[in-house]
Amino acid sequence: GFLCGGMPKAPVKKKATTAARAATNPLFEKAPKNFGIGNIQPKRDLGRFVRWPFYVRFQRQKKILTTRLKVPPSINQFTKTLDKASALSLFRLLDKYRTEDRKAKRNRLATMAQNKAAGAKDDASKKPTYVKFGLNHVTSLIESKKATLVVIASDVDPIELVVWLPALCRKMEIPYCIVKGKAALGKVCRKKSASVLALTNTRPEDRGELSKVVETVKANFNDRFDETRKQWGGGVNGIKSQHVMAARARAIAKEEAKRQG
Repeated sequence: GFLCGGMPKAPVKKKATTAARAATNPLFEKAPKNFGIGNIQPKRDLGRFVRWPFYVRFQRQKKILTTRLKVPPSINQFTKTLDKASALSLFRLLDKYRTEDRKAKRNRLATMAQNKAAGAKDDASKKPTYVKFGLNHVTSLIESKKATLVVIASDVDPIELVVWLPALCRKMEIPYCIVKGKAALGKVCRKKSASVLALTNTRPEDRGELSKVVETVKANFNDRFDETRKQWGGGVNGIKSQHVMAARARAIAKEEAKRQG
């Protein structure tokens, strides 16, 4: 009986699963990702594998090229724009001289026509002062020295359209500045974008504000023209190349230390 029955089995201890489950926070449940073939793949960032549109690829490549290659001073000067505080005061002044919209222009011309029909003088309905825009128009204003302030956009494409304007402004002794965004200039003259704007006349109450802006602009651009015309841009290696060069410099320094020690 002893051989058949065997020894009585010890009682099996139950695992404390309930206590372990209670300890885990239900807000942070484990969800292990399975990267095996045949399973639904977890969502991940595929930005590097997207075939981007041509204009996106083009602007990225252009940015890298202008960083890597040596950029001549005449083009590099467009990377040095007016600082934010000065740009705010400039655009505050320009907003006072925004071009009129179609409705306002139509009303003004209708009033002029009525006055003319009534035999009144044209002085009462003179054309109001606004910013001047358009590359050819602004160029003629600079050449005839009628412009009091010229504002050039930094992101004009192709840059050859405006690359000669700073030199012309300096030659004619007209204050100029380079600001970020042709779209911001376009907003002033109610267009999508504008390469260049110019102020010719200002109202008497705005002359003090204009003189402050002109003073800042002259100090940052006109007076520093000789300095900026010698500053080349670009020539910055990529991050991988920078690491390689740093490792090479460390190896050379190590060899030099060995030789001396």
